Amino acid sequence: MFGAIGGLLSLIISAAAGLFMFGLAREYVRNRLRFVDAVRNPIAPWVAGFAVLLVMSPIAALLPLVTGFTAAVAGLATGLGTASGVKALKRGE
Repeated sequence: MFGAIGGLLSLIISAAAGLFMFGLAREYVRNRLRFVDAVRNPIAPWVAGFAVLLVMSPIAALLPLVTGFTAAVAGLATGLGTASGVKALKRGE
């Protein structure tokens, strides 16, 4: 629909969403969930990533430049950010 420019914009949006979600999840775990024992469960990053994927899927269906790939990248980045935040808590940061 948008051609090569639209594909490039979609890729840039996906990368930006991934970076943003990774940083947001990591800092949220480190600052807000520091004393919550459930976040240390090994399945917590998977749950967080899947939840973001479920929330982003309808958004991807409505907006033309936000694709299913963007939703998948945001979910993966949230899961990785959550895992990184838990590791930072274990190190004492």
